[in-house]
Amino acid sequence: MDGARAHANGAYANANDPLAKGNDTSDSDSDRNRGSHSGNDSNGDSGSVGNRDRGSSSDGNRDSDSGSNGDGDRDSDGGSHSGNDVDNDDSGDAFDRDTLPTPPGATRNLLRSLLAPRRGRVALAAVLLLLQQAVVQAGPLLVAYAIDKAVPAVRAGDHGPLIAVGVGYALCAAVAGALQYAFIVASARVNQDVLLDLRGRIFRHAQALSVDFHERYTSGRLISRSTTDVESLRELLSEGLQELLTVVLSFVYIAAMLLWLDLGLGGLAVASFVPLYLLIRLFQRRAGKVYRVRSTAVAALIVKFTETMNGIRPVRAFRRERANDERFEELNRRHERVNGDAILEMARYVVGSRLVANTAVAGIVLWGAYRVAEGTLALGVLAAAVLYLRRLYDPIDRLGMFLNSYQSAAASLEKIAGLLAQRPSVPEPAPEAARPLPPAGSAQPGRTVEFEGVRFAYRTGGEVLPRFDLTLPAGQTVAVVGSTGAGKSTLAKLLARFYDPTEGRVLLDGVDLRELGTAELRRGVVMVTQEAFLFSGTVAENIALGRPDATREEIEHAAKAIGAHDFIASLPDGYDTDVRKRGGRISAGQRQLVAFARALLADPAVLILDEATSSLDIPGERAVQRAMDTVLRGRTAVVIAHRLSTVEIADRVLVMEHGRVVEDGTPAELVAATGPFADLHRAWRDSVVG
Repeated sequence: MDGARAHANGAYANANDPLAKGNDTSDSDSDRNRGSHSGNDSNGDSGSVGNRDRGSSSDGNRDSDSGSNGDGDRDSDGGSHSGNDVDNDDSGDAFDRDTLPTPPGATRNLLRSLLAPRRGRVALAAVLLLLQQAVVQAGPLLVAYAIDKAVPAVRAGDHGPLIAVGVGYALCAAVAGALQYAFIVASARVNQDVLLDLRGRIFRHAQALSVDFHERYTSGRLISRSTTDVESLRELLSEGLQELLTVVLSFVYIAAMLLWLDLGLGGLAVASFVPLYLLIRLFQRRAGKVYRVRSTAVAALIVKFTETMNGIRPVRAFRRERANDERFEELNRRHERVNGDAILEMARYVVGSRLVANTAVAGIVLWGAYRVAEGTLALGVLAAAVLYLRRLYDPIDRLGMFLNSYQSAAASLEKIAGLLAQRPSVPEPAPEAARPLPPAGSAQPGRTVEFEGVRFAYRTGGEVLPRFDLTLPAGQTVAVVGSTGAGKSTLAKLLARFYDPTEGRVLLDGVDLRELGTAELRRGVVMVTQEAFLFSGTVAENIALGRPDATREEIEHAAKAIGAHDFIASLPDGYDTDVRKRGGRISAGQRQLVAFARALLADPAVLILDEATSSLDIPGERAVQRAMDTVLRGRTAVVIAHRLSTVEIADRVLVMEHGRVVEDGTPAELVAATGPFADLHRAWRDSVVG
């Protein structure tokens, strides 16, 4: 009988099944209409149980599971798409080009919001640097005094002025060093607080964004935003801003000193900054374009690496190593070219700035020397002026380094601001508009589900579900079957509120899902998918994701009710065994049992099972079927099914074609009829006989 059931179940999902031509992944409906190839949506959705009290629907889990919204499998099996998305500058989709729309002023507002809470410490750091530069710039004045006053005094036998100059110079160096140390400490604390805040914002915002965003914006790009782009900002804050402030303060102090020492020398020195300013503006314009392209190129590399490593099994199975190597080499070369362009822009600036600076110094020294020879300028003043000029122009190279960091950070901050400017397409209701679910009408946990005038189309086009009405009574188990792209998974996602309908309403006991707070919704509706996602951590911690405040006794009770206790107890550390990344330490069937225990502990009113047994072997399926009997008892359930054994446990079957329900009835009624489900059952029966 086991063999017959296995054969029949296989026939249900394969060629003999007129409703299921191939394995319908949970994303097939969206793939057909969006063309996004996000093949592992079901994996990410499994996290909805784990994140039910965190308000993230499944966003955080999705990336952890598939790495890049299914890109690993997508690339490995069918070629590389993600990298092409980044490279294809002609594409009309901002997501593909990694150029999310950024509202005007968003970058400045982001930086302001990061610094505003720390304005006091920013002001303190600025004052410390101001004082440090004032002390440092006293040096050339002491040199001028020594040449014009102290040396003649020594010749006259008075060593006091020269000793005073030496002591003053030493004190200036000591005070400047202490102020520099204090500035570095103060600014470093501000920098680290800003980066901590920014990384936290990116992570929290990414979790809060809706599923459709994560289906279009790969996790590799999110990783690039929170690592490479944040690192660019770190370099600017920790090194670049100090260089900028040093150059600006040096220019102000030195220009004032030169004008005070000699109006002619000072005026010539200030005039030399006009060509330098024009050079800086040119560098900013050219380098800004380069760094925006470089940020996208870095993200493309990370996306490719992440999706390949997450899809390493199909990569090896379909011998995609050479093709992936070639694609990665292409992206790597592109990154190399962009980096080369950035270096060339920096080189042009450095050469140009040094040419201007050296020409200005040579002209001022030559003119000053003639004036000293004519007796219209003191030698000490000329020496001080030359020292000030060197101090004025020496930071120019460092200014170039700042501009380099600034352009890189500006491009990165623009990318981050674009990400943070995205708003969830499935928004949380306003607190005053949120409604609680009414008290349950019976001792059973199930609630009534209604699809009222619902129509759904993805924002990228393609209607998936034409307008329909559907009611699922409380406590009823409904199996949904149909061919790939029929709309089964989209129906489930609307019920889980991973999407909102284009038209109409989805009601839970008469309450529109859009009026339920996320915590209330996740307590009421839970989804378990084909590949249950487990986090790194213990078995108990993964089960407790369904209800974080559950006691160990409640966790073990849920596992026993599902039938998972025995295998958990046999693990090296029982419930405290670390399942490792993605639950790799236990089998697929065991992971599914943990997911059911998690769902049972969450105690939802509505449970959605999306292909929950389609990837399991016969022993695993038997264990999961027993768990399903327990977890579905008394609840309203929607079961996306491929296997006939799963359909048989349902009270009602919906057969879908092209987004419409074409048959609706009990399994026995539909088998006795002459519709698609009867054909399906006949194919199963023939396969058993054969």
